[in-house]
Amino acid sequence: MSLNLDLQIALDWPNLPNSAAFQQWAEAALATRDALSELTIRVVDEAEMTLLNHRYRHKSGPTNVLSFPFEAPLPQLDTGLLGDVVLCAPVVEREAALAHKNVEAHWAHLVVHGVLHLQGHDHQQAEQAAEMERIEARILMALGYPNPYSDSL
Repeated sequence: MSLNLDLQIALDWPNLPNSAAFQQWAEAALATRDALSELTIRVVDEAEMTLLNHRYRHKSGPTNVLSFPFEAPLPQLDTGLLGDVVLCAPVVEREAALAHKNVEAHWAHLVVHGVLHLQGHDHQQAEQAAEMERIEARILMALGYPNPYSDSL
């Protein structure tokens, strides 16, 4: 599997993970794909995330991660383009601090979570959520991070 990652840092924020980390986390979430994949990860501030969350989810305020899967104009057209994952740095770091989680592990979790959404995984129903959580935990543990859903964090 080969990944072409377009990493966009749209804010001045201290201590962001480096591009190699974003690449590693996204590749881990795509490990079962055989084809060339392409995606964008954009790291934004609360103002941009609030706008996106309102426009596309009709919810107020910023959220930690949003995924925008690419929709090919023709169903049979496979370009390898998966879509975009947008992460809000202030929210990611605030959540990690509030939950007493390692901030790097939380970044990794949200990148994996967002990339899984681009591949069609969802968590709207309990069964889907349980399956997605199992996949996330397996990927993160393979990367050396703890299960993000464990109460022992």
